[in-house]
Amino acid sequence: MPGKDALLIIDVQNDFCPGGALAVAEGDRVVPVLNRCIDKFRKANLPIFATRDWHPEKTSHFVTGGGQWPPHCIRGTRGAEFHPDLKLGNDVVVISGGTGPDEEGYSAFDGKDSSGAALADLLRGRGVERIFMGGLATDYCVKFSVLDGLKEGFKIVLIEDAVRGVNLQPGDSERAISEMVRAGAQKIKDQSFLPL
Repeated sequence: MPGKDALLIIDVQNDFCPGGALAVAEGDRVVPVLNRCIDKFRKANLPIFATRDWHPEKTSHFVTGGGQWPPHCIRGTRGAEFHPDLKLGNDVVVISGGTGPDEEGYSAFDGKDSSGAALADLLRGRGVERIFMGGLATDYCVKFSVLDGLKEGFKIVLIEDAVRGVNLQPGDSERAISEMVRAGAQKIKDQSFLPL
């Protein structure tokens, strides 16, 4: 991987993992794969970003506010914390999304860091051209992040064994992956890019 690569980890939070308020089946299975990716990028001194849903208690995103989802990832709660086994360090830039009462927050590119900087600007500031992406959930936040990343002009590589989907309808994840590939994303398995 050249120096123009970055790793983007999408929403690997307690509420999206087994036992959480909006659990994705086998959501925690992405953690070991992503940890291997984190290790590779860290050793190569390449930037790592991690997004999180960071919702207020009252939002139109939740069923209680007219949306489709049960309350989840409410900022400051255990459910909003990153999965405890995910090896994020102080070098990881955290991007928060869905922070406003009327924000869905599906795409990482709608999120901002603690200073209010947008993800696309942060990536360009680091000279990033290609983003390796994994996390939760395939058919929502991963899909919208991949599609928006492509629209922003980045090359996107989906780490296929580092994603899991909600699958409200059977096959949603497979359809989402097909849509991402049709839009221009490349898909790989974690082991198919060499350790750095």
